Amino acid sequence: MSLVFFGVGFLLFSIYLIFLIWNIIYNGKKQKEQNYPNLDSLNQDNIDLDGMGNQGRVPNNN
Repeated sequence: MSLVFFGVGFLLFSIYLIFLIWNIIYNGKKQKEQNYPNLDSLNQDNIDLDGMGNQGRVPNNN
């Protein structure tokens, strides 16, 4: 009888954890899309590593 209770409890706890992790991931992605809609890797400057813009770039005189 106690093994049945343990099994049912473990099953319910496992389902709870699965939905908890899914909820955290889903709402994190949703919040990121709502708060930062234009933040994607296509619009980023790959050369600008410090985030300061073009102030540190010196044009070549060749």
